Amino acid sequence: MVENNYHDQKNIENTVRLREIIAELPRFCGDFFRGIEPTTSSLTRIAYAYDLRVFFQFLYNSNPLFKKTSIRDLKVEILDQIKPIDIEEYLEYLSYYQKGDVKILNQENGKKRKLISLRSFYNYFYKREMIQYNPAALVDIPKLHQKEIIRLDIDEVAKMLDEVESGENMTKSQQKYHNKTKVRDLAIITLLLGTGIRVSECVGLDINDVDFNNDGIKIRRKGGYESIIYFGDEVQEALENYLLEREAVIPATGSENALFLSIQKKRISVKAVENLVKKYAGLVTRLKKITPHKLRSTYGTSLYRETGDIYLVADVLGHKDVNTTKKHYAAIEDTRRRSAASKVKLREK
Repeated sequence: MVENNYHDQKNIENTVRLREIIAELPRFCGDFFRGIEPTTSSLTRIAYAYDLRVFFQFLYNSNPLFKKTSIRDLKVEILDQIKPIDIEEYLEYLSYYQKGDVKILNQENGKKRKLISLRSFYNYFYKREMIQYNPAALVDIPKLHQKEIIRLDIDEVAKMLDEVESGENMTKSQQKYHNKTKVRDLAIITLLLGTGIRVSECVGLDINDVDFNNDGIKIRRKGGYESIIYFGDEVQEALENYLLEREAVIPATGSENALFLSIQKKRISVKAVENLVKKYAGLVTRLKKITPHKLRSTYGTSLYRETGDIYLVADVLGHKDVNTTKKHYAAIEDTRRRSAASKVKLREK
C-alpha cells in the first residue's frame, strides 16, 4: 500500500466531507465551491460549507419565505430577498443557539468568520450577475477586542521541558505511558518551541523531511506551499534521540514514512499533540490555557525579543501579511518604544 502524503490525505478527507455537506445545501451552492476551488484550500472550503449550512438552517427555521421550500431546492434568486437586517438578525442568533442537545456560542471571532464566509458567498454570485443585490457587503464586520497573547514565560518553558523529561509530577497512570513516549514527546515539544511551526505542520512531517546536514525541516505551509525551517542545537539533539528510538519501531501500514508515531504506531494526530501539550503545560501553569498554538506564540515572542525584526518573525512563522505579525506582537513593540525613552540623555546629572 502506497502511503499518501499527510496533507494530500487531509485534502482527500476534506473533499469527501465537503461533498457531504454540499449535499445538504441548496444546489446552486455547488457553483460557489467550484468557483473558489482554485484560490482556496480544502480546509477553507469546508469551513465555508459549515458556515453556510448554519446560515440556511437559520433562514429555514426563522424566515417564513423559506418554509415553503426545502433547503436543497432553493434557487439562487432567493438570495435577492435577503435584506441587511436579516443578516444582522442572523449574527445575533449566532451568539447562542442549539443544535440538537448541543449548545453553541459564538464570540466576536466566530461571528466575524461567519460573516466573511457569507460575504464571499454573496460576492461570487453578485460578480457573476446571478443576483442583483449584495446585502452581506452592507453589514458591518463585528469589532474585535484585542486580546492579550497567551504564551509561556522563559522559566515556564524550562519547567515544561523538565517535566517532559522527568515526569515526576505525573500520576502513576500518566507515568506508565510517559515512559513509553517521553523521548517522542520531548522531540515534539522541543520542535514546536524551537521553530514555531503549526501543529498540522508538525504531524505532517515525514522522516525524510528532516535534514541534519543543514539543520532544517521541510514543511507544508497553510497555503499548500513548501518551506524550509531551520532549527538549533536543542531541537537537533531532541530529534536525533527520537529518531534512534523511531528506527526500532515497525509502523502501522500507511504510516511508514511518518516522523512522529502514536502508541498505536500510526502517524500521530493533531488531537494527540494538543492533548500532550495540555498535559505537560498543566503541570507548569494552571492559569494559562496552553495549546500548540500558544507554543508558537511563545517562539514568536522569543524571536522578536531577541532580534527586534518583525519581518523575520513574519517570514519564519509563515505569515503572508506582516501586519498580522505586527498585530500579535504590538504589545512587545510598545514596550520597546517605551524603553527608548530612557536611552537618550539630554543633560548629564
